[in-house]
Amino acid sequence: MPVHDARTGAEAASEAGLGASTASSPTTVSAAPAASPTTVPAAPAASPTTVSAAPAASPAGGHEVPAESDCETTLSMRPVREFTAPAPEGADAAPAPPGPADDLLGRIGDWDPLLTPVGTFRLLPVRPERDTALLARWMNDPAVAAFWELDGPEEVTGRHLRAQLEGEGHSVPCLGVLDGTVMSYWELYRADLDPLARHYPARPHDTGVHLLLGAVADRGRGLGSALLRSVTDLVLDHRPACARVVAEPDLRNTASLTAFLSAGFRFSAELSLPGKRAALMIRDRSLRHLM
Repeated sequence: MPVHDARTGAEAASEAGLGASTASSPTTVSAAPAASPTTVPAAPAASPTTVSAAPAASPAGGHEVPAESDCETTLSMRPVREFTAPAPEGADAAPAPPGPADDLLGRIGDWDPLLTPVGTFRLLPVRPERDTALLARWMNDPAVAAFWELDGPEEVTGRHLRAQLEGEGHSVPCLGVLDGTVMSYWELYRADLDPLARHYPARPHDTGVHLLLGAVADRGRGLGSALLRSVTDLVLDHRPACARVVAEPDLRNTASLTAFLSAGFRFSAELSLPGKRAALMIRDRSLRHLM
């Protein structure tokens, strides 16, 4: 995640998720309750939704990626397939009221779904009471925990989420919903207002991104790269004042670095952040159609 006081990285995703942190307290999302209308089931009955442009679901229950996708660039987490869940009921009709962070980032809950090469995708702001259980399960995957450092009791993830939702208001935790299935966790944050800004020449409205894929079948297949490109396009489309999107993956996380490069980011610098050596990755608005 950002160099938030809560966590430093959010891009850690070599074998765990494209975004993670390595700092101190948590700032991530997580939640997956039972099956009530306001809860995110931890495990759907049927196999996860197959991505459009794909003939059938993958053997492991993940989303299919078009043949031309660079499968090696995706991060690969380790959660089990039952962690994927259908989108919370009523999510489209009643998005969570925007908080201060959502205001700073342009009311993410109001952004329209996006048709991507791998299916229809949308960002759904996290509601701790509904989503913490699911996210805590993802965070307790050893491959994820190695980078996010949010493993342990459910309350660890809950604190990370509340720190973003009730803190200074520059980070928004979101669920990623692909073709109606909750399959990833995202953090969008104002990098220029984050402690990360002390470690690189930040510009006004720089926006940071962290990503974690929930299902093991969705990792290592190019899905992360495709969604990273699409989400950063969403940011640039909805935040005209933002000239670039940044990320700070761990230098050891080669899968994450490759995914960012495939998503149109460029390597800018090596950073020494609390708890890790990171690669400053940047996607420029002026180069978005060239890379």
